[in-house]
Amino acid sequence: MSEKYTFHDFLNAVDAENQKFVSDLHNELTGLGCKIEVKLAKSGYVVSYSLNKKTIANYVFRKKGLIARIYANHIVQYMEILDTLPDGMVRTIQEAPVCKRLVDPSTCNQRCSMGYDFILKGERMQKCRNGAFMFLLSEENKPFIKALLLNEAKASV
Repeated sequence: MSEKYTFHDFLNAVDAENQKFVSDLHNELTGLGCKIEVKLAKSGYVVSYSLNKKTIANYVFRKKGLIARIYANHIVQYMEILDTLPDGMVRTIQEAPVCKRLVDPSTCNQRCSMGYDFILKGERMQKCRNGAFMFLLSEENKPFIKALLLNEAKASV
């Protein structure tokens, strides 16, 4: 039988400067009805938040720190937020891989979930869902990560 991990196990592994943000956002997401799943991977805990059986976000540990990955399936409903993002987050999105399935469906696995087609800083983006919105938690990024994630949660209800 596999061991059960809790949000508190994960939170104890989060660096001190990010614990309050992660805890507060967790409370807001679960308050909106998100379900949480905590697993252990090679790099540390992976925490996934889902609504209506669809994952909307997860946290993953990397060498550079804690990463929030947002599955922005409803990005077109709150795309205006993208124009407020700091340059580092904009670059992260711009440098993410192109969604091959959006560009040419025959070049990608048909079971692969379709990526995102949106406008960022006046430019059309067609990005892979697995890398488009992966942001390192930092003081500068936190309010924007929160805004993106809460908008996605509200759009997913």
